[in-house]
Amino acid sequence: MRDQTKHTDMSRKKPNPAFFHKLYGEKQPKVTYYGKDFPDYLLMILLSALVVGFSYKSSRPMSMAGFALCAVMPVVFAIRHGIGFGVPVVLRKPQEVLYTLIYKLGNLKPIYFIALGLLLLENFLIAVTPNLPHHAETMRKIALYLFYIHFLSITLYRTVILADHLRKRELVREVLSQTAWQRAIKKETNITLEILHAYCTGLLTHIILIAPWYLVITHARFSAVFLPVVCALNVAIHMKWAKSINSWFYRDHWLGHNSEFEFLFLHGTHHDAIPSGLVAVAENGFLEGFLRHTMGFPITFYSPAVAFLVYMVEIKVDIDTHQYIPGIFPRMPRQLMDIAQHSTHHYGPLEPYSLGLNFDHPDADEDFKKSFRGRPDEIRNSIRLDEELTGFKWDNPTFRQILRLYDKYHS
Repeated sequence: MRDQTKHTDMSRKKPNPAFFHKLYGEKQPKVTYYGKDFPDYLLMILLSALVVGFSYKSSRPMSMAGFALCAVMPVVFAIRHGIGFGVPVVLRKPQEVLYTLIYKLGNLKPIYFIALGLLLLENFLIAVTPNLPHHAETMRKIALYLFYIHFLSITLYRTVILADHLRKRELVREVLSQTAWQRAIKKETNITLEILHAYCTGLLTHIILIAPWYLVITHARFSAVFLPVVCALNVAIHMKWAKSINSWFYRDHWLGHNSEFEFLFLHGTHHDAIPSGLVAVAENGFLEGFLRHTMGFPITFYSPAVAFLVYMVEIKVDIDTHQYIPGIFPRMPRQLMDIAQHSTHHYGPLEPYSLGLNFDHPDADEDFKKSFRGRPDEIRNSIRLDEELTGFKWDNPTFRQILRLYDKYHS
């Protein structure tokens, strides 16, 4: 097995930093907002409200919920960071908008176009075979039911998590005060506000992330006749996507922290809230979720039945695996902490940019590894991309401190 792994490593093509770290203009690493970012933040929120209004104009409950959250977030920003004034980055560097579009297009994987092509093919076949019992309207109604079931069930789960955070808010403060978050979380900090802010961040991110899916449901057509074949092809496409997602994510995530525009307008909100499952929606910021699931992820274009299952699993798992405050529901398995480095990224250092997993690590639990045996090597050893591109070290002070906190508080 070791010889086979060594042969696979030797036959792998080394990642090209010129692609993964390509940036037009000045590199500006960023991991948090400051008061001076308020004008950019306000513009970002206004754009988020426009996306909500455009996407959910036929769904008053979703649009009203999105608008209410968009109204609250700038107020909370002002309380937490203060208000500074300056020229927004979109006015100082308007070319950054074009650069971001170029980055997104250049990072698209072939499997994205296959998923989009399959959706377009299904709609073409429905149009040219009107005599077949497609039941397109019934399929749309079912798809809308699945959409709302997904959103409400994840929101209910997030609300249960909120209740446990509020009940143990002093534990939240105690844990965070022993990490890099001690700069923001002090004795006088309103920890209830921090927890509610994380909840609202996750809720608004979720509403905007699934907006492209809602647009596909309400504007595309789906056939009952083609359903079995389309679902089978979607599953095959998603299995191929699993082999591409880590390299796609590394590139997009690196931009989210090293491009000033991308951090302020896309990824920043994901790091503005405390490192809790409350904030998590598949690793996205507000507008970032909409953009990624329009120009990045193929899931939006799947049959609603498959998209429902994928979104349910991936968002729920992302919530669970972003719970970096031990002793609070949902409790991440200690075995997963041993082989996952994304917590390091949320507690200070920019790296790792990848999914940050290493199932071959000596400390990995054998039984736990077996439960993930079906995952491709590109996911199981995703940390390798960081090691090769940035020289990331698995054994680092931040990670050791996180493990100590889990050993101290997890039980």
